[in-house]
Amino acid sequence: MRTPEQYRADLVKMKPNLYIGGKKVGRDDPRIAPGVNVMAVTFEIAQDPQWKGVATARSVYNGKEINRWAHTPQHPYDLMQKQKMIRLGAQRVGGCIQRCMGHDAITALSIGTREIDDKYGTEYHKRFCDWLSWYQQNDLCAACAQTDMKGDRTKRPSEQVEPGQYVRIDEVTDKGIYVSGCKVCITMAAYADEILVLPTRAMMEADADWAVAFAIPADDPGIKQIVRPVWLHERKEIEAPFCNYGVSDSMIIFDRTFIPKERVFMCREWDFGRRIALLFADSHRHSYCGCKPAVSDVILGATLLAAEANNISRVSHVREKMSEYVLGSELAFAAGVAAAMYGEKTACGTFFPNTIFANVGRRLMGENIYHEYNMLTEIAGGLAVTMPFEEEFINPETKPYMDKYIVRNPKLSAEESHRIWRFVENVSASAMTSWYQIAGVHGGGSPIMETISLNVEFDYEARRKVARYLAGIDKELDQSKELMRQPTFGCNLMQPEAFSEI
Repeated sequence: MRTPEQYRADLVKMKPNLYIGGKKVGRDDPRIAPGVNVMAVTFEIAQDPQWKGVATARSVYNGKEINRWAHTPQHPYDLMQKQKMIRLGAQRVGGCIQRCMGHDAITALSIGTREIDDKYGTEYHKRFCDWLSWYQQNDLCAACAQTDMKGDRTKRPSEQVEPGQYVRIDEVTDKGIYVSGCKVCITMAAYADEILVLPTRAMMEADADWAVAFAIPADDPGIKQIVRPVWLHERKEIEAPFCNYGVSDSMIIFDRTFIPKERVFMCREWDFGRRIALLFADSHRHSYCGCKPAVSDVILGATLLAAEANNISRVSHVREKMSEYVLGSELAFAAGVAAAMYGEKTACGTFFPNTIFANVGRRLMGENIYHEYNMLTEIAGGLAVTMPFEEEFINPETKPYMDKYIVRNPKLSAEESHRIWRFVENVSASAMTSWYQIAGVHGGGSPIMETISLNVEFDYEARRKVARYLAGIDKELDQSKELMRQPTFGCNLMQPEAFSEI
């Protein structure tokens, strides 16, 4: 497995195809460094013996220890370890760990390519497995490019005035395909090794040219990445780990870009557009059950510090708000655990989370994100946006006054108080705050998408039958299906003999 240093060294060797602020730049541009720092953490923890079995797994191809981000889950325990890794890793960087994008795309393609092969006799699954084996051996990281620009939302891909609003196939040859179009809001693509491209929606037969999935090196000269980095203001003296991390999102332009045949995993199988899109989305929503509780942990931590700095920690309404953080984050995390325990083994061997629980957890956090920030600002007050610049705490003419008046809780020093309010400012009133708020709502699909998924997949009819029975309309209530339902993980614990020695 690569070390963080090796990852950074490989990154700067990549061909420049990033555009920031109107100029083409390399991967050594300091504006993407905060995002690079996040990726480096994912390599760092995989090297740490304490994280063995959490940040690492055993490859299904050669049995060697690999980074879990490159692993296809084989059982519920894998999903639960992934969820734990995401939450703990995200706590280390103060928010989104980002790398779940590639992991969830790998999960989707492992299942989807096999299903396409089973129906059409294609060879996509072998191609994908060959690519993934190589990917694991080199310990690479991948971004997922799913979201298309989409153009007129009332029109299908084939109905758009500009056909490149969705990435499409221009030409198919014996050696590969040529594609054009635009993917947008692609997190971490600027500092990834590979980009996995997936369809974003259901297709009709007329949309066949837009039904495409493939892998491409992130520095391929056939693509342009228009990058929007987000980072915190540089600190002068009051340094903090939180300020080391950030994120970059890319608009990725394909202009008759060539994709070799061995890297093509879907080509005009339009009837699988929705399936692969949902496989990624539902896997990603399970990842959110680890990620978004971690974001909530950070906001809760900032709120606790703000309450301490204001000396109101024991005020009843403050303590009530703290419990609201716990309610949301732990319910979402529990939904992720349930999604793992009630998941299913697919034909290719990949274990997939239960989609109901995954969508419930994701929607809960997506709807709750603004409420959590609101609670933080209520408890913190206005100082987060009005506090003097850091330089005023350094200037000998103003420092004595800053140190004197920044203290509200006599149990805290001036430096501790200053550090708390800087952190609260970073968490609640910065460019990163805006990113986390919008990403919290729309990442992995906005709440309306979880609503659609739940309405399609949830068994409403079973609940209607319960009501009909209780109302006396139906004379019997068939509960045999639910009585036989057991979690995949730990199902032996459901048997009485499991407790015979307790």
